[in-house]
Amino acid sequence: MERPTAATPPLRPHPSAVSRRALLRAGVAAAAFAVVPRRVLGGEGHVPPSEQTTLAGIGMGGQGMQDLGAFIAMPEVRAVAVCDVNREGGGYLSWNWDKGKQARQCGREPARRLVEKHYADAKASGTYTGCAAYADFRELFAKEKDVDAVLVATPDHTHAAIMMAALKGGKHVFCEKPLTWSVREARAVAQAARKAGVATQLGNQGQASEEARIVREMIADGAIGPVREIRVWCPPRFWSYPTYTGRPKETPPVPAGLDWDLWLGPAPERPYHPDYCPWTWRNWWAFGTGLLGDLWCHKLSTAFKALDLGHPVRVSASSTKLDEEVYPLGVIARFDFPARGDHPPLKLTWCDGGLKPPRPPGLEPGRRMADITYLGDDGAIMGHRLIPETRMKAYGRPPRTLERSPGHYKEWILACRGGPPAGSDFVRHSALLTEACLLANVAVRAGKELHWDGPAMRVTNYEPANKLLHRPYREGWQL
Repeated sequence: MERPTAATPPLRPHPSAVSRRALLRAGVAAAAFAVVPRRVLGGEGHVPPSEQTTLAGIGMGGQGMQDLGAFIAMPEVRAVAVCDVNREGGGYLSWNWDKGKQARQCGREPARRLVEKHYADAKASGTYTGCAAYADFRELFAKEKDVDAVLVATPDHTHAAIMMAALKGGKHVFCEKPLTWSVREARAVAQAARKAGVATQLGNQGQASEEARIVREMIADGAIGPVREIRVWCPPRFWSYPTYTGRPKETPPVPAGLDWDLWLGPAPERPYHPDYCPWTWRNWWAFGTGLLGDLWCHKLSTAFKALDLGHPVRVSASSTKLDEEVYPLGVIARFDFPARGDHPPLKLTWCDGGLKPPRPPGLEPGRRMADITYLGDDGAIMGHRLIPETRMKAYGRPPRTLERSPGHYKEWILACRGGPPAGSDFVRHSALLTEACLLANVAVRAGKELHWDGPAMRVTNYEPANKLLHRPYREGWQL
C-alpha cells in the first residue's frame, strides 16, 4: 500500500460502529477484557466481537461468493448480512481460476449458509445463526444499522445505486470492477466517497501484486527511459455471446426465487431472459460494460500509477459489428494523454476480443506477446520484464522503493480499521481509472474521435456524445 500524504483526508469510522463498541466496552465485557489477556479468551489471532469490522455482502454470484469467502477468513471481520435478488442462484456459476468452472449454487441463501457454516465450524457448539439474508439492499441498510462495511459484487448497472446508499450511510465500500456503469456515476461515487471519508477499494486484485510494484519501480528507475506508448490486448470473452441481433424474442417465465424487477434496478424495464441473467449480462449495453469494463481496471491500474495518468484529452474507438443492444465482439480504442510533470505525452492503444497490436521491437521470434507493453525511449517492458530477455537478465531488479501489499482484500480491511488508504481507493485512483475505461465505450457508440475536458466532464467537439456519459434511471432509482 502507499502511504497517505499530508493532503489525504483522515478516515473516520462509521457512527454505528463507534456507538456499538462504546456500549460493549462500557459493559461487563470491557471489564473482563481489561483483566484477562486476549490469548486466554480466544487464542492467537482472536479478535473480540466488539473490535471486529462488521460486513454485509451484496451480490452473491460467483465473484461475490469468492470475495465474501476471502473476507470471512479474516479474524477481524464479521459478516452479519448478505443480499442477492436471487434466493438460490438458479444456475449461477462460481469460478475457480485454478481449476476452471465449477458448478456451485450462489445467491443469498447459499451465501448465508456459507457464512454460518464458517462461524459454526469455529464454535465449540458447532452451530451459528447470526447472518441475515435480504433480497433488497435498501431493506438491508434500513434494518442492519450495525454494518460497518459493504461488499458490492452485483452486475455493473447496479453498482452506483448500492454504493451511493452505502456511502451516504457512512459505510466503507469494496466494489467489484468496473466501479460503475457510466462516466457520470464514477464521478458521483468518487465525490460521495470523498465526502464520507470512508475506506474504499475496487476489485482489481492484481494491483496489490509484486509484479505491479516491480513495473512501477522499473519505470521510476528509468529502465526504459521516458514512456511514450502503451499497448494492451486481451483475448475473446470467456462467456457466451448472442448469436442473434438485438434482444431475444422469447419471454420465458422468471425463475422461482429471482426478483427480476430488483435485478433490473435502474435499467430500463424489459422481460426476463436467461441471456441477460445470471451469467452473460456483461454482453448488453443496458447492464454491463463489455470487455473494457471486465478487464481494463485489471490491466491498466499499474500504468495509471506508474505514469501519473489522469484524464485523456482525446479518445477514439473502432469495433467489429456494432449493435444497439449488444457490445461488439472486438474493440480497438486509442487514447492520448498530455504531458504530466516529467512524463512526456503518451499514446495508449487498447485491443480486445482477440484483436492485437503489433509485436513490440526487441521481442524474440516465437515468444508469446504478453498482454501489456510499455514502450520507452530506451527500450520496452512487456508484462513485468524487459525485452529481450537477455536485457532483463543483465538489468536484474530495480531498487525496492514501494511498500509491499499485505493483500488486496487485507488492504481494504486495514483501511476500514484506520490504516492507510487501500491501493485502489475510489478517490485517489480507481474512479479516474474507471472513467477512462467507460469513456472508451462512449467513443465506441459515438463513432467519432472525442475531445475530452476531464475536469469539466464534457466532450467538447461532439455534443451528442455527452448524452452517453449517463442515462435516465427508472423511477425510484435515482442516486
